[in-house]
Amino acid sequence: MKVAVLKGGASMERTVSLRSGARVEDALARLGHDVLPIDVGPDLVDRLTAERPDVAFVALHGRGGEDGTVQELLELVGIPYTASRPGACIRCMDKVVAKHALRDAGIPTPDFYAFNQTAFEDLGAARALPAIEERLEFPIVVKPAGQGSALGIKFARTAADVPNALVAAFSYDTKVILERFVDGRDLAVSVLDSADGPEALPVVEAIPDTDDFYDFEARYVIGATRFVCPADLPPEVTLRAQELALATWKVLGCSGFARVDLMLAGDELTVLEANAIPGLTDTSLLPLAAEAAGIGFDDFVARVLDLAVARAPA
Repeated sequence: MKVAVLKGGASMERTVSLRSGARVEDALARLGHDVLPIDVGPDLVDRLTAERPDVAFVALHGRGGEDGTVQELLELVGIPYTASRPGACIRCMDKVVAKHALRDAGIPTPDFYAFNQTAFEDLGAARALPAIEERLEFPIVVKPAGQGSALGIKFARTAADVPNALVAAFSYDTKVILERFVDGRDLAVSVLDSADGPEALPVVEAIPDTDDFYDFEARYVIGATRFVCPADLPPEVTLRAQELALATWKVLGCSGFARVDLMLAGDELTVLEANAIPGLTDTSLLPLAAEAAGIGFDDFVARVLDLAVARAPA
C-alpha cells in the first residue's frame, strides 16, 4: 500500500512534526508499505493528485495540519487519512471552542475567560482585566487559543505580569485565554480507536526535573522531564481520568487517536485540552502509553492505518 506521510509544514510546530513524521515513516517501511514522504507546502494538492497514495498518515502539528485544513483538502481529493475529521480537529485546535464544549457537557475544566485582539483594541477589554484577575485569582495561565506543544504559554503570578503575558500570547494567535492555574499533577490519557470503539490507554504523568512550568522545551528535550507510565495513582483516580478522556473524545468528536491532558489537584481532576494529532516523537506521550498497553509503535501505526482505510467511502 502506498502511504503518504504528511509532515513538516509551515507552522511553529514544524520541527516536532518532522520528527513525528520520520518515526512514522520508519514504522511504515518496516511494515512493508511504499512510503511517500511529503513535507507539506504549496504543491501538496499537485503531489497528492500526481502520486495518488492509497492513504495519508497525517503527522502534521499546529496550524494547517491539526486545525482541519489538510483534512478538508484530503477529502476534496478523495484520499483516506488518519485521525480525526475536520470538525473534531477544529474543535480541538481552538482551545476556546473546546473549553466551552467541555463546560457545556459538564466535563470539569479550569475556569477561564477568552478574548481576541478586537476586544482589547476596540471594546476596551483591558478595563475588565482587574475583574478577571479577581475571579480567577493568581497565578493565572495566559495562553494562545490555537497553539499546541505548550507554545506561547506564560504564567502571570501578579497583576503586573499580565500585560507581558498577553503580549506573548498574542504573538502566537489573535485569540488568548486567561485560565485559572491548577497546582497539581500533570497527566495525559491517550485514546486509540478500534473496531469496538475507543480505548483509553494507561495514564502518563509528566514530572519536570525543575520547578518550572512544563513548557515546550521540557516536553521535547530528552531528560528535561521524567515520564511515568502507568502513573502512580489510586485505581479509582486512574479510572476517572480515563472516563474523562473518553467523554472529552466523544464531546469533541475525535476519531483514530488523540490525547487528552488533565490536571490532578488533590482528588479533583480537570481537563485542560485535547490534541487531535498529538506528537509521535521518541519523547511523546501517546507512544509511551501505547507501549505500556502492549501496543508497540509499529502495531500502533498499522492499527491507525487500518482504521483510516476502513472508514473511507467505497
